[in-house]
Amino acid sequence: MLRYVVLTSKHHEGYTLWPSKVSWNWNAVDVGPKRDLLGDLANAIRKKTNIRFGVYHSLFEWFHPLYLYDKSNDWKSQLFVKAKTMPELIELVNIYKPEVIWSDGDWEAPDTYWNSRGFLAWLYNKSPVKNTVVVNDRWGSGIACHHGGFFTCQDKYNPGKLQNRKWEDAMTLDKSSWGYRRTANLEDYLSMEELVSTLAETVSCGGNILINVGPTHDGRIIPIFEERLRNLGKWLSVNGEAVYESRPWTYQNDTVTPNIWYTKGGKNAVVPSVYVFVLNWPKNNQLYLGAPVLNSNSKISMLGVKDILDFKKDATGGIMIYFPQLTPDVLPCQWAWVLKMQGVVNYQ
Repeated sequence: MLRYVVLTSKHHEGYTLWPSKVSWNWNAVDVGPKRDLLGDLANAIRKKTNIRFGVYHSLFEWFHPLYLYDKSNDWKSQLFVKAKTMPELIELVNIYKPEVIWSDGDWEAPDTYWNSRGFLAWLYNKSPVKNTVVVNDRWGSGIACHHGGFFTCQDKYNPGKLQNRKWEDAMTLDKSSWGYRRTANLEDYLSMEELVSTLAETVSCGGNILINVGPTHDGRIIPIFEERLRNLGKWLSVNGEAVYESRPWTYQNDTVTPNIWYTKGGKNAVVPSVYVFVLNWPKNNQLYLGAPVLNSNSKISMLGVKDILDFKKDATGGIMIYFPQLTPDVLPCQWAWVLKMQGVVNYQ
């Protein structure tokens, strides 16, 4: 799993976060902050991090008169696409050179109306990002979950099992909204336990995760969103090697014990390893697993803990793992713990 950020460059109301030539007086430079917010973020990401930069872009607009005209005429004309959608997309690519294009707002019209094939042919053959860009699957009604660089299928898509194609769980910390809600209650937000569980399930099944937060009208990220994201960052600072550039293992779940998810090291891993996401600390500090096959040369450790863990095989081939006696103040993390297994016989 590579790291990437996706900014909503334009949502369904049509307001662009860059000074688009085809969104006169309805963009972040002409109205509002008077800044090229998209450009500012792209520059900051590229100068200070190794995160890939991406843009979300809505193909349609709720209230644009040309779009409403095309819709009322059964998509026989492409006035909106030719005047707005295509010029915007080409502008985004030529100026900001995103490595991810997250298309949306496609579902009301076929891909032929959006000229999706024409745009994608240009993107992958002639554009300045033709060798680096990846796109999702929302390019026309009926296209999602069938065509694209990676599948999103539907909002909060999380199949719970290994997929044949690369996919993404696009989800949001507010369980009921993609935007900011002043009326939201504490229970409306994902807890850290829920967030880490969703992440573990997603990467185990070969997916990426895109975590949405909705800023306020003046661009602030409210404290509860900030707290969740910072805590997830702390968790990843301990357990990131089981997530970044990992791959699905033969098993996604354990064959005996629930609330367990597995990944394995990526192609460049120095030592082949299987990672075990343990969502609940085991009773009596003893965890039984049925999927991994180990021998006397195998080693088990917990990410963030130096000591090697003891384990014992039983007659059926399962293993009992003995967790360390740790007080809360020295736990490597507070939510979900990751075991690293080396020398797994059935690694594959």
